Amino acid sequence: MKTKITQKLIGSLAAEPKAYRVHDTVQPGFFIRVLPSGHKSYMVTWGRNKNATLGRVGVLTLDQARTEAAQYLADAHAHGEPLAVAQGRKGIALPSLREFIDDTYMSWFKAHHKGHEKTLHTLDNNFEAIMSRRLGDITGRDLEQIRTGWMRAGNKPSTVNRKMGSISGVFSRAVEWDYIADHPMAKLKQLKVDSNGVIRYLSAEEARRLREALDNRQDEARAERETANKWRADRGKKQLASLLQIPYTDHLKPMVLLSLNTGMRRGELFDLKWPVVDFETRTVTVAGDTTKTSDTRHIPMNKEAFGVLEEWKKQSGDSQYVFPGQDGGRFEDVKSAWLKLLERAQIEAFRWHDMRHDFASRLVMAGVPLNTVRDLLGHTDIKMTLRYAHLAPGTKAAAVELI
Repeated sequence: MKTKITQKLIGSLAAEPKAYRVHDTVQPGFFIRVLPSGHKSYMVTWGRNKNATLGRVGVLTLDQARTEAAQYLADAHAHGEPLAVAQGRKGIALPSLREFIDDTYMSWFKAHHKGHEKTLHTLDNNFEAIMSRRLGDITGRDLEQIRTGWMRAGNKPSTVNRKMGSISGVFSRAVEWDYIADHPMAKLKQLKVDSNGVIRYLSAEEARRLREALDNRQDEARAERETANKWRADRGKKQLASLLQIPYTDHLKPMVLLSLNTGMRRGELFDLKWPVVDFETRTVTVAGDTTKTSDTRHIPMNKEAFGVLEEWKKQSGDSQYVFPGQDGGRFEDVKSAWLKLLERAQIEAFRWHDMRHDFASRLVMAGVPLNTVRDLLGHTDIKMTLRYAHLAPGTKAAAVELI
């Protein structure tokens, strides 16, 4: 689009699904870029694929931007390239990393990715040393120093790579949107990690203790409710609902049993709603908008999973969520109850997510093909599933006997 850029025009420019540019007819080479987030920047171009950001609308005035653009173009005409570029001088209003994340990057990230809260938390809590620096002033050396500090503090290589991945995405967008010319992490290689790692799953004894702890926890809850009701009866107070005739005293046991039998992620479990539980076909559908990979998958319910959900539905109330929170909305946290359960069962170093590994491990050890396991877990890449390959019964032993 080409037109005379005025303050009135700038105020009328609305965000669209894709970034677009408005080129000035008064000063060729001067234009405004509008991002899907709604942020607008003054820019200048002096040749094919040669652009520079002058500053953001609202930070830089239109007159200031025109003056800066004129200088760029005059330099390019006289020297072949603007001195601001040749000498490494930054735009007069290039945002700091903090400003870019808050004002531009996160609005885009929220629209295109899940887990934006976790990503923002990673950025906020690990890159404070460079947050006040302008985007163009941050170097690969700065980031290497931050990374080295994490390693000295005892962070695992996989953790370090994950943190660096979050900031790498920020700089990738800054390059794509013409804020900076080069990615400061272009020469910074990822740390080597063991792609297979140690798969944590429950031993037969641990599985027995976990189930026993779930049962004991429920027995104690029932006994405490009866004691409380006796106390209330003695004082003429209203009785609380008895827990003796219902299969589950609260959410924890059905949650754990469903996780062990379906391999669902914790977030998928929290997002699960009754309409996707099909008791006719004995299938749970995990909708794409609730999965990590955005792909819908269908998980058959085995006998235990079917029985758990069938009984739980009778007592779970009117919420659309299978496991509603206290207000009937989405369940948000199970950490406290989970840690107490592990302590009761005397199980160490076992995360909630490890129940997903336990599900996959038991399938592989039972001889289920890896591709079927991949489908059940919702892995987009078979490499993720290959971590369990060594658990297949006799596969490697049979292979070496062939020679």
